[in-house]
Amino acid sequence: MIDDEALVLRAQQGDKLAFAALVDRHATYVYNLALRVLRRPEEAEEVAQEAFVRAWRGLPGFQRSAQFQTWLYRIVVNLCYNRLPQLKRELTTLVPDAAAQHLADPQQQVETGLLSAELQQLLHQAIEELPEHYRLLITLRYLQELSYNEIVEVTGLPLGTVKTGIHRARALLRTALEEYEGAI
Repeated sequence: MIDDEALVLRAQQGDKLAFAALVDRHATYVYNLALRVLRRPEEAEEVAQEAFVRAWRGLPGFQRSAQFQTWLYRIVVNLCYNRLPQLKRELTTLVPDAAAQHLADPQQQVETGLLSAELQQLLHQAIEELPEHYRLLITLRYLQELSYNEIVEVTGLPLGTVKTGIHRARALLRTALEEYEGAI
């Protein structure tokens, strides 16, 4: 399998098939990211299409020192910011607090061990019910599996803000799961 870097190089030289391979490889992730943020399939589809159009147009200026995936996600997030202007405001108003400075290891996952299908469904439902700014951060971190530094690149937010947002979102998810466990 050809890696993204080789496909990007070929696409930058005008190879439309190489770009089509990049689209095929990333289309599901791009759509799912937009859907998680926007919550409307038709808008997510529009954002996904626009993201790939912008990626194709911007490809000549793409610096191969960055990861294509991170650059593409940045395009998607910016398009989501345009559709939901309050999203960027909400993200930038997250103020790092003392607790966020002492977060657990970044590799720690929301889910530990195997979750039952019912619990997984509840977790995804709880993610859907998060405020947009938290849902975006959780989606990037745990569903798209980006590192904190990659999330910083994608969102343009300071690292402390990203950590704070993820910390707070995880607390909300933890509360939702505790309520579920208490109801059993």
